[in-house]
Amino acid sequence: MPLPFLTAEYPDGEDDADAALPHDDPDRWRRPYRPGPWRVASAAVLLLVSSFMLLATMIVAFAGAWAGASACLAAALAVIGSALRMLRAGVWVSRTGLRRVSFFATRSIPWAEVGEVRTVQQPVRWLGLPRTVQGQALTVAAPDGATASAPVLLTDHSADFLSRTEAFDRAAGIVEAWAEEYRAVPA
Repeated sequence: MPLPFLTAEYPDGEDDADAALPHDDPDRWRRPYRPGPWRVASAAVLLLVSSFMLLATMIVAFAGAWAGASACLAAALAVIGSALRMLRAGVWVSRTGLRRVSFFATRSIPWAEVGEVRTVQQPVRWLGLPRTVQGQALTVAAPDGATASAPVLLTDHSADFLSRTEAFDRAAGIVEAWAEEYRAVPA
């Protein structure tokens, strides 16, 4: 089942790895890749847990304990919000720049502040945990060449690309193509 609100949909219905702009409106923020199975599975488990929490909310409400029902409802809504935020996390691109959405924060970088987008070999976090392994990362360098404050955009050991190196290569290529196309063009 296609989920167009989660990813960039290609006009012909197929993945075209060579297309840097897989949609008609480059002004909209789009994720140029599909969420990975680890991210989708984690969100599905959270939504399953929230359904049981909503059932508990209904049972507690029918029992007449309104304070307990509202606490259960608030907890269930927090779990649903967490699942949706987890699905939304990733790298998004538009004509105006890059946007890195994490679970707690969002950082946007205009194309004018992007010097180079490149794939490098470096230690990366495994599924976002503190453990690091050697892998590939898509990084952003400032126009003056400094990479100290720039975030790592994608890694091949993240929840989207673990055990899917060809998907990582395709996503990195698409983000690099967006950078090439819009870095020189004023927004």
